[in-house]
Formats: sequence, C-alpha cells, structure tokens
Amino acid sequence: MSLERIAVVSDVHGNLTALEAVLADIAARGIEHVINLGDYVGKGPRGSAVVDRCREACAVNVRGNWDDFLPATGPDASVEMRWWHDELRPDQLSWLAALPLSHDLLLSGRRIRLFHASAASVHTRVHFHHTDEQFAAMFATTDLTGPGPEPTMVGYGDIHDAYVEVHEGRTLFNVGSVGNPLDEPTPSYAILEGRLDDEAPGPFGLQLVRVPYDVEAEIEVARRLAMPTADVWAVELRTGVYRGLQKPATDA
Repeated sequence: MSLERIAVVSDVHGNLTALEAVLADIAARGIEHVINLGDYVGKGPRGSAVVDRCREACAVNVRGNWDDFLPATGPDASVEMRWWHDELRPDQLSWLAALPLSHDLLLSGRRIRLFHASAASVHTRVHFHHTDEQFAAMFATTDLTGPGPEPTMVGYGDIHDAYVEVHEGRTLFNVGSVGNPLDEPTPSYAILEGRLDDEAPGPFGLQLVRVPYDVEAEIEVARRLAMPTADVWAVELRTGVYRGLQKPATDA
C-alpha cells in the first residue's frame, strides 16, 4: 500500500496572497488532499475570496471560532466586525456556520483527530505553554468531537503558533497559521504522511512547512479596500506580533 500525503492548513483570516502561496507549495509537492481547520475570515481583507478558494481547494473544511461567531454579527457590532461580516455573501455566511467541528482519520495505525481550537469548544484556547490537564483534555471524547475511540494524535490551529509535542505515546501538534502567523511572520502548514485507513502500524511522517509570500502586496490590498484596523494588521503580518501586544505609535 502506497503512502498518502495530506496537507493540513488553518487560520487563513482573509489573507488570499498567503493562501495562494501555500496552496502553490502544496501542489508543487504533488499533494492533492487538503484539510482546513478553520478561521477563513476576519482580521484580513478578503474573507469572501478565501472562502470560495477553500471550498474549491480543500477536501475537508472545519469550523473555526471566527466562522462560528461572525455569521451571527449584529448591527450593533463594532465597525470592523460589521466590515468583515458584510464582505461575505449570505451563502458564505451560511456555509461557515454549518461546517463540522472536527474530523477524524486513520493513518498508518494512528488515530488522528483534527479540530480548530480544542475538544471542548472552538472558543476554548490551548496555548503552546499549557498544563498537563489541558494536554490530556485535547484527546477527550466530547460533544464537539462526537463518539468514537480516543485519538493517539491531535492536530489543531487557532493559536497561530506551530509546534509538535509528544507525551506518553500521544502527539499534539499545531499547524500554525497560513494568513496570520504569530510565532514568526512566515505562513505555516502541516503535512501528514502514512497509509490511509490502515489500522496496522506503518511508516508515518509529520512535517511542519513554512512558505514565504508577498507580505507588502497583501497589506496594500487591505489599505486599498479601506479595511478597518489595516494598520495593526500590517504590523502583525510584518512582525508576527499580536495586535494586543503592539506598542502604540508615537510621534517622532
């Protein structure tokens, strides 16, 4: 049985330039199966185009926290939330809200579970620095994951911080962010390699990949479209520093 390679992406956040660069890298490697772990929209300027591209390019799409709350954005929301909401078509808002919350697969005897943020909720965040209890909870069977055997591997997105951790025979990995990386300003995604739907132990690989792209072109799109918070978005893309940690600009 031949080995299957699967690309796992997450957190595009309306950054179409970064998404196209990552999809081109995936295609250049001959990988045809792409799984997306959510947060297609918000923060960046082209959520609508990203949704259409991911519906076309990704075999599996999972719901993120932005995909969960943005469709329900009301008229009293902030200016930027209304902007990101109104940039999407009604059919796209419905599609985002209806996405599944997790996806399971079997690869070379490893039961792998993929979701956006945690097994508890798309809104429960588990950072790189976490407790033993938080690590264990990522492998639990919950209402979000549905019934089935507990996984031996879990992959997620949400925190924009790629890493791999192995503890007592279980592997937890974060694929990082395509459109808004905050560990370093270069988009990342993961590649899983193994024998698909094979319960027997076999050759297996997990790789994290970084793909550079034209950051300034994406920033220019946000400014041309007059996207609210374009300035803090530009700093995030250039530096990987989260907007809540950025120092306010001061006059020279």
